[in-house]
Amino acid sequence: MLTGSEIRLARLFDGGSNAIIAAIDHGLYNGPRPGFEDLSRVVGRLTAADAILLAPGQARHLAGAFSHRGAPAMIIRLNWGTQYATQWGYGESRSIPMISAADAIALGADIVLVGMSIKTGSEAVDAENMEMVARCVAEARHAGVPIVGEVYPAGHEDISPEERQEVISIGCRMVAEVGVDLVKTFHTGDAFADVCASTPVPVLGLGAKKLPAETDALELAEHIIRTGSRGVVFGRNLVQAPSGERFLEALKDIVKRGATAAEAAAAHGIA
Repeated sequence: MLTGSEIRLARLFDGGSNAIIAAIDHGLYNGPRPGFEDLSRVVGRLTAADAILLAPGQARHLAGAFSHRGAPAMIIRLNWGTQYATQWGYGESRSIPMISAADAIALGADIVLVGMSIKTGSEAVDAENMEMVARCVAEARHAGVPIVGEVYPAGHEDISPEERQEVISIGCRMVAEVGVDLVKTFHTGDAFADVCASTPVPVLGLGAKKLPAETDALELAEHIIRTGSRGVVFGRNLVQAPSGERFLEALKDIVKRGATAAEAAAAHGIA
């Protein structure tokens, strides 16, 4: 018999296909970024995604996007961490709970997400961050909802590619060992294939920073999938695209149908 978590995961990867997740929770850390000011308008352009990642407080404001047959899955973030508020240069990567898995389900969540930073420079903070993940996993198991573990290296913008690869590889395995159902993390180039191969749950690659051109973002998506990821999580590169709907269709060609970035760009008139 399938568990509630397994049923919800099967919906995300419908028919075994890879998943596209739109992330619009940036205001939780960075305030009103350009393009994210009016999330009611934004979410209306993203309903063709498989899932949309929200902050808890947005769930009731955006409920209409999730309240019809065939709507994307709602993912709600459970914790808040200083590492995401990059505009203020915080250095400790401390994390605190915002909402329980059960309360997230009450808001409409189909999936929940917990963020973890590791190798912060403090053994105590690392242990607290791992405790947060373990507590959220236990809550999600009890509630029967899948949980994504987001591996976010402390100071990731300032570390070398080699250190980022090491921390992400170890961090993904750690959160999988604690019990998450999916992992979300930064793409690390060709070596991302090693991360995916050594992580015993599906890995989703981040779009991360806004890239100069839409074609750059499509190329990133192609590389994420070709190195073994089961999907992509795009925020700024999707929401800030001139036509989010058109970009999303191009992403589908790459992520779900195996098209190259060049093929998808040509098919959807993206230069």
